[in-house]
Amino acid sequence: MKKINLKEVFSPKFFELVSGKTYSRELFAKDLTAGIIVGIVAIPLAIAFAIASGVSPQQGLITAIVAGVIISVFGGSHVQIGGPTGAFIVIIVGVISQYGIGGLMIATVMAGMILILMGLLKIGDIIKFMPYPIIVGFTSGIALVIFSTQMKDFFGLTALDGSELSVPSEFIDKWICYFKHISTINPLATAMAVFTVAVSFLWNRVTKVVPGSLIAIIICTAASVVLQHYGMEVATIGTVYPELRDNVSLPSFTVPHIDLATLRMLISPAFTIAVLCAIESLLSAMVADGATGRKHNSNTELIGQGMANFILPFFGGIPATGAIARTMANINNGGRTPVAGIVHAVFLLLVYLFLMPLAANIPFACLAGILVVVSYNMSEWRSFKGLLKNPKSDVVVLLITFFLTVLFDLTIAIEVGLLIAFVLFIKRVMETSSITVIEEELQRTEDPESERVYEKVGKEVQIYEIDGPFFFGIANKFDELSSETKNKKPKIRIVRMRKVPFIDSTGLKNLKSLCDKSRKERIQIILSGVRPEVYQVLEHSGFVDYLGKEYIFDHISKALDKANEMTGGENKNAL
Repeated sequence: MKKINLKEVFSPKFFELVSGKTYSRELFAKDLTAGIIVGIVAIPLAIAFAIASGVSPQQGLITAIVAGVIISVFGGSHVQIGGPTGAFIVIIVGVISQYGIGGLMIATVMAGMILILMGLLKIGDIIKFMPYPIIVGFTSGIALVIFSTQMKDFFGLTALDGSELSVPSEFIDKWICYFKHISTINPLATAMAVFTVAVSFLWNRVTKVVPGSLIAIIICTAASVVLQHYGMEVATIGTVYPELRDNVSLPSFTVPHIDLATLRMLISPAFTIAVLCAIESLLSAMVADGATGRKHNSNTELIGQGMANFILPFFGGIPATGAIARTMANINNGGRTPVAGIVHAVFLLLVYLFLMPLAANIPFACLAGILVVVSYNMSEWRSFKGLLKNPKSDVVVLLITFFLTVLFDLTIAIEVGLLIAFVLFIKRVMETSSITVIEEELQRTEDPESERVYEKVGKEVQIYEIDGPFFFGIANKFDELSSETKNKKPKIRIVRMRKVPFIDSTGLKNLKSLCDKSRKERIQIILSGVRPEVYQVLEHSGFVDYLGKEYIFDHISKALDKANEMTGGENKNAL
């Protein structure tokens, strides 16, 4: 078994920066400015994502602080900004509703371990090739689910008797509930939500340095204080989290109770968190590469993400990953090294320690407006619309993943999506791999400097050519070819393998079955063009001893010479 080269899979960009001598005051000044601006951008998002996920605002900021530091220090990207993201809202809500906050902690720790293992096994190189329709399908589905969860706070809906409205968790039931209580719309809440959406979209025309969402929060918070003074109530964070009105302290280190039964129950949501984190963080890193012209290390990035998610729950954090919007804000404001991510986390820590009481006055309608904008940006509706014009297989994958995410569960959507991706991969490899019978003439030498000599393929020799990987997807084609050529009884059967990059256990079994069948028919099998890596597999499995080394060659010329020797030259007829 090949040993894992730790330096190859784990080489954090921050350590490269520290060990080098290229960092300057000018770079630090840019990172400092970018880090502070990204910290400002992260404040409303961290709070909104936390509340939408069913946890406290403090937990959202703690997640952004801890993940921001760990991902910047141990990640594989120069500019990645880590923290809570909208994509996790659906899965966090589901885990908490089923297993409680303790279950979420354990699932996140497990997800961190899975991510670290994925990085060590170099799976980061594979995840980047996740089929695009699957990514768009569940990203658009998550966006629609987030949008649907915000309608209660967006319009300030209540129960018909004025009490708190209890909204069902299922997508269709949720909308039925909204329409039943449409008469309870709160005009003030609706106005704040619409104002937040408008400012979030239009503020970029004024400046991109300060996000529109932060401006909307400041204005709506001030408005809510004034309205409360005049006896007009609007639901705020402080009505649900009154403890925010006092200065908060750093969270204590907490260890959840873990037993084997709990681990078994949570393996599925943990896997979902890990895969979602891996996909989103690597997509963010690739987008950052395109903007900066630098290259990230995908496996190091997975290990860094894994370390963050492993540690976060012990401080009350929720799952985190690379955030595309905050990463691009970092790049656009001059951030070029992991120091910017660390500065962003330190800035958030200062906000957490000294400014949290101000967050108690933020209206829920304002946060709902921010999340409506987030869901719109996540929806990728243009990509979704464009994919509907693609081949039917892509459209089917897109719609299946989308509707599974919306109507059932993100865990099911990701698991089915990965299964579909695997099936599509096998299908496409099968389409590019083939086994054919050479029936007319064969180029004897492949050396371009040599004279081309062709060999007539007569009745004494039958040649099978395998083109592509010889795996379980095409292994049964030998049987099909044998039935098609059953009237031909050659003395020698050459299996040409020059285009076979690998062979799996099913391919080996079918190759051995071909040999067994050929022996009964008194036909000798000869292998040609066997690559060294394929030969190692044949040797390790015992096939070389079974067939005989004298019947395995690295070139067709040698195999044909052996065939001519065995048939007494009856087949040789050079042109």
